[in-house]
This record gives sequence, C-alpha cells and structure tokens, in this order.
Amino acid sequence: MPRHLHARHALTAAASALVLCVSSAGCAATSGEDGVTLRLVAADYEVAGDRSDSTERYWADLIDAFESAHPGINVEVEIVSWDTIDRQVADMVKDGKAPDMAQIASYAEFAERGELYPAESLLSIPVQANFLPPLAEAGEHQRTQYGMPFTASARLLFYNEKVFADAGIDKPPATWGELKAAAQQLKSRTEVKYPVAVPLGPEEAQIEAMAWMLGGGGGYTAMNGSYEIDSQANINSLNWVKENLVKAGLTGPVPPERLNRKDAYAAFVRGEVGMVNGHPSLLQLARDAGVKVGKVPVPGRGGEARSAPAMVDWIMAFRRNGHREETGKFLDFLFNDKNVREFAARNNLLPVTVSVTQQMEADNQYRELHEFLHELPTSVLPPVGKTSWAVVGDSTKRTIGGAMTAGGSPAQALRRIADDAFAAEQAP
Repeated sequence: MPRHLHARHALTAAASALVLCVSSAGCAATSGEDGVTLRLVAADYEVAGDRSDSTERYWADLIDAFESAHPGINVEVEIVSWDTIDRQVADMVKDGKAPDMAQIASYAEFAERGELYPAESLLSIPVQANFLPPLAEAGEHQRTQYGMPFTASARLLFYNEKVFADAGIDKPPATWGELKAAAQQLKSRTEVKYPVAVPLGPEEAQIEAMAWMLGGGGGYTAMNGSYEIDSQANINSLNWVKENLVKAGLTGPVPPERLNRKDAYAAFVRGEVGMVNGHPSLLQLARDAGVKVGKVPVPGRGGEARSAPAMVDWIMAFRRNGHREETGKFLDFLFNDKNVREFAARNNLLPVTVSVTQQMEADNQYRELHEFLHELPTSVLPPVGKTSWAVVGDSTKRTIGGAMTAGGSPAQALRRIADDAFAAEQAP
C-alpha cells in the first residue's frame, strides 16, 4: 500500500497556455550594474477554464515587496500554463538555460542529476523547519530535501446539493455501491448531464485514476515503495469503474478518456455535474456561480476510502547560475507566513507550513478549507520522489483513459504503464 501522509512524516489546477512575465526589472536582464536578476518559472493557477490574473497579481505584489526590502536583487517571473510548464523547464535545463527557480510538479529527476541546490543550503533553519513534516519528507531525494513544497491540495467528493435534493437522494455516498445508486437516481430523475464525472483525459488522469485505485485498496506503489501499478487490486478497481459507471451511461456525454479535469470542473460550475472528485480551488468558483456544494471523503469500494490522493506543487532552485545566496533570500521571503497564507487564500489551496496551517485551522474565515486540512494528513501523494515518476505520470495520462473505451482493457493499460515504469527505473 502507498505511504500515507501521517503526522510523523505528512490541481492542481490547469492554466491557459499564455506565458506572462512579471518583474519590476523587466524580462531581459539576468545580471548587470543594477545587481543580480533572478529568473523564476511559475505555474498559472486556473480552475474550470476561466482565465484569471490572480497568479500574476500575487507574484507582482510579492516581487515589489521583496525588491523594496532587498536592493540589488531583481526578480523576473514567467507564468506558464500547467499544460506545458514541466516540459518547458526540462527543455530549458537541457538547453543550458535553466532558470534560477522553477515552480513545477516534480523535482526528483533534476535532483538525481545534481542540478539542484539542497534546501538546507538555501533556507534559514526556521523556514525549513516550518514545512509540514510529511511534505518536507516527500521533497527528499536520497534523504536530502531538494523539493520545497509550494502549495498542496487534497481530494474530496463534491456533489451538487440541489440536484441531489431534486433526485430524492437523502445522503451523499460513502461507498462505490452508494455512488452508483446515486448516479442512477440523478440520471433517471434530473436533467443533470454528468451524474458522475470521471475525468480521465490527459490533463490530470494520473490523479483521477489514483483516486479509484486507492479506493479499491491499491495505488501506484507497495509499502516498500516499489511500483505495483498492474496489481490485481488496481485492475479490479478500474474494471469496476468501467463496468458500473462508464458502460452504464452514468459518466456523461463526453467519454472519460476525452474529459479533462478542467472541463469537468467547468461543467460542475454550470450545474451540469452531480458528483466529481474535487480539490479546494473549485469551491469558490462553484459558490460564485450559485452552485450549492456538498463535500464528503472520497468513497471506497466497501466504505470511505482509507486514503485519497493529495497533490503538492514544488519549487526548486537550480545551481547553474550560481545565485545561491540571492535565491535563498528570495525563498525565505516567499515562505513567510503572510505570503504562504495569501497564496493559499487566493486560490483556495492548502498551506505547506505548520504555522499557517495552524492559523487557518483556528480561523473561521477559512472554514471551507478545514475539511481539506483535516483530510491531508491521511492522504497519499504520488511517488514524486522517484526519478521515474515523470515518465509514469505521463504514461498514465496518455494510456489510462483508453482503458474505458469499448475496445480498451484496464489490465492491458495498467501493464503498459507498469512496463514504462520498469523501463524508466532501469534507465541509466
């Protein structure tokens, strides 16, 4: 079974393809008479397909404050779509043009090649010690932390309270059987288009698939950390989804293999989805659209899933440009309570530090995040510390949706992903 984020140790959203540059110094310089210019590539946080300038404004405000307090250090930020950012950063590094920092989905491959600074060489002791321990541990490669958690999210089952009431459903599902029964009632008694949305399109299929695998007692890895992708538990779980939801016509007009998470969330905001596995960023958009949202732990085969997926987005610092001291000052500033709390609050995401987590748990202003904060310690991360995870995640995105088609096979799809995992593990 996968390692849980328990307290001893502990969607992400998609974005538009537009690349923005945020800097009071402009986007051309890297150093010069005015001092050092640090380059950061950061992801744009967008939910349900609506372009937002929240990420741009966050970085602009933060950079202004940092540069005012640190004359001689300028910062420029490229804000890039989640659809392309990991590939773009990998290409930059390959071409010898690594940024000083990147805020992306995985770090282990860069750490394995010795391209990153360890966190302890960048951060002050109080800042590094303030990360939630399980997230800090998940950022370790060979017992050294290179990935610094930037933001986190957990998954809950979201449901539209109005359409549940219209269908006469008295309580939200706690098991897969109850979820299927609820979906059948929604289909027969309401006009909802997607009784249950199962987004297994290439945008974030690796996390949606993980939710179902965990619910059936499986997951990507075994207790010892080795891959267990094509286990019988995982095969059984995805067979259940295909037979009981997809073939039964309960997953909506867009088939799972072509339904991306962003589009599923947009449909939920429009009131067209009865149920979907959701992360915190979807909450405010749904509320703003007048959708009454209920949320419960992700169901499992025989009861509440013992664990649900969590996601962490990482920030890392590259050695290539040699700006260790300046980068460390910026990162210390980035992780102060004000900035961590501001980003989490703007995006309805979870903070990554102990101090801000405690503040938000104690503040009723953030009550909608409390259930996610409660869920996070028992959630499971993908195996982000493996250098092979980038390959495995990409293989899952490209492959798993096809298992839900008429000619597809969950067993064959999982074995193909397992073969890709084995090849990646054996690569020099």
